[in-house]
Amino acid sequence: MTTTLHTLKAPYRSNSVKKRVGRGQGSGLGKTAGRGGKGQKARSGNMRFEGFEGGQMPLQRRLPKFGFNSPNRVEFAIVNLAELERFAPGTVVDEAKLRSAGLVKGQWPGIKILGTGTLSKKLTVKAHRFSGAAKEAISAAGGAVEELALMVHKPEAAAKAHAGKGVKVEKVAKPQAPKAEAAPKAEKTEKADKGPKA
Repeated sequence: MTTTLHTLKAPYRSNSVKKRVGRGQGSGLGKTAGRGGKGQKARSGNMRFEGFEGGQMPLQRRLPKFGFNSPNRVEFAIVNLAELERFAPGTVVDEAKLRSAGLVKGQWPGIKILGTGTLSKKLTVKAHRFSGAAKEAISAAGGAVEELALMVHKPEAAAKAHAGKGVKVEKVAKPQAPKAEAAPKAEKTEKADKGPKA
């Protein structure tokens, strides 16, 4: 019998009925609801989480912490020299050739060639990174190494991003509106000097 959408059936005991507690003594889970009488495990609150050791310092906090993983690290797709032997001599091996051969799969910011294995064919290899041993082996076989930039920008995008950088622009002073002349203030009459108070 073939399985179709209308004949699908869940495996035995894969779906269980929710346990209802505190609903009478006849159910077997009334009164204390299966927690027993008092004690720490009968109280409310989460103490059954993974790593809990009854209140003592848990293992994941006792062990020393070391190391660091940079959030800005760049991980490459790895291809070894031995895997390049499948290409015919004189082939230009680039990312498209590596993907068609199944040597690179998925999304990667770049490709790195490592020196594991031997290479006896003359190839022109284009990749983003090369190990020292890989460069020597490819050159020794008569091939060429071409290291690609990690990020490729469109020419118009690069021109737009760098337009005007390094060029000093002289600031033009804005013309100030002429100030209205204030009306002359009336001269204050000098007060007569008062004599000393009696």
